[in-house]
Amino acid sequence: MSRKSNHVSQTPATQWLQAHGVTYTEHPYDYVDHGGTAESARQTGWDEHAVIKTLVMQDERAQPLVVLMHGDRQVSTKNLAREIGCKSVEPCKPEVAQRHSGYLVGGTSPFGFRKAVPVYVEATVLGLPRILINGGRRGYLVGIEPMVLTEGLGAKAVHCALA
Repeated sequence: MSRKSNHVSQTPATQWLQAHGVTYTEHPYDYVDHGGTAESARQTGWDEHAVIKTLVMQDERAQPLVVLMHGDRQVSTKNLAREIGCKSVEPCKPEVAQRHSGYLVGGTSPFGFRKAVPVYVEATVLGLPRILINGGRRGYLVGIEPMVLTEGLGAKAVHCALA
């Protein structure tokens, strides 16, 4: 089962992981405003390509969706919209993202979202042996196998990374 540690309390994300029998490792770091995945990768010693960011976006009807992307890549919103059959996709404003997810921006995990929303993952993420992804709090990442994203979360693979 999952491993708990003394220094990080439960989050909706870790509760979700435990409820779904997902084994994960904990990777706390010192959160830095606007440091992003470059900072968390530096502090944890991981390659930024394997640190996955959780991006809350919306389509042209303001319906929320989540995109999981390599830390060192950007999302092509045009390619994403085309792949998922929308006219357009854009990032949500921070306060809107927080309302959809229940998490503070900078601490958004795809697990334990406030409400069910479609989740998309850059297909190349699924080829990595292991990833770090936000564990539901600023300064807290969890290490998991990428298959958890598709098998547990139901994320759909897309090709939307900018080259």
